[in-house]
Amino acid sequence: MAEGYREKEKNQKNIALKLMYNGYAYHGWQVQKNAVTVCGVLEKALEKITGEPVKLTGCGRTDAGVHAERYIANFYTRSKIPLERLPFAINTHTPEDIAVISAYEVPEEFNAILSCIKKEYTYRIYNSRIKNPFYVNRVYFYPKKLDENLLNQAAGMFVGTHDFKAVRSVGTPVKNTVRTVYDCQVRRRGDLLELKVCANGFLYNMVRAITGTVLYAAEGKIQPEDIPGILNRGDRNAAGPTVPPGGLYLTKLWYPDERLNGGWMNDG
Repeated sequence: MAEGYREKEKNQKNIALKLMYNGYAYHGWQVQKNAVTVCGVLEKALEKITGEPVKLTGCGRTDAGVHAERYIANFYTRSKIPLERLPFAINTHTPEDIAVISAYEVPEEFNAILSCIKKEYTYRIYNSRIKNPFYVNRVYFYPKKLDENLLNQAAGMFVGTHDFKAVRSVGTPVKNTVRTVYDCQVRRRGDLLELKVCANGFLYNMVRAITGTVLYAAEGKIQPEDIPGILNRGDRNAAGPTVPPGGLYLTKLWYPDERLNGGWMNDG
């Protein structure tokens, strides 16, 4: 059973929140005893508003310093606060770097992580000779000129169903390291490079390690054609490093409930 999940109690509603956050000041999403987390801040806000204990289930664990342009979380409550007023109420009790956009009543069995079909993460690289102070902790500054075509060729090698233990943090407990990557590509917009990875699930630090491996190929340390072999061997030492968290964003989610897929502030 997913962490954070609990059975609905009598007279409770299941509420899904659509939200976004800048993760720089937080030790990730998941509640921790001695650290400030996004989930912890939101649960405290909800407890003040509803007057009852709240347990949020998030759509995934973003790591410390990682951002989410789109995020879904759900919780059970007896509160009778109208759904249209709930986002404003929550936002009055949270810092400016967390914003709840909307709230929906969803079926009893809805679970933000188990009901999610697939996700997209985007890693952003500022590829310029001159650093940009406004991108600090928001993108990865890489001053050496990168060939986006070579990066894209290397990224494409991750598409498919593979054992991805070569691109995850060593020592993290997980029973199954096989995932399906539906799309992995790199595109340039001026000095900003974006590596987008869409998959049915992600291992701990998987996208950051994929990015580091793609950068290894751009630096000539490996060839793009070497990547399938690295994955087949499960060789973490042969893959690239885990790049810093500040450039990573959760950017897209897919749910059977279409209400949760659109209507974001950055849609356009």
